[in-house]
Amino acid sequence: MESVFHEKQEGSLCAQHCLNNLLQGEYFSPVELSSIAHQLDEEERMRMAEGGVTSQAYRTFLEVQEQYS
Repeated sequence: MESVFHEKQEGSLCAQHCLNNLLQGEYFSPVELSSIAHQLDEEERMRMAEGGVTSQAYRTFLEVQEQYS
């Protein structure tokens, strides 16, 4: 290995810097990680809905999601 990649910490982008440092390159941007997070949120919402959209677990899930939106 000729050199070690190190992405200096900026703002609150810990996950981005951690992944890029681990992978030794600029693989992820904040926009890409945000897109991945939104995709995972939608997948989780669909899986929770499989148990019934009127279930208490699904309603609680939606309430928590709204708090973080």
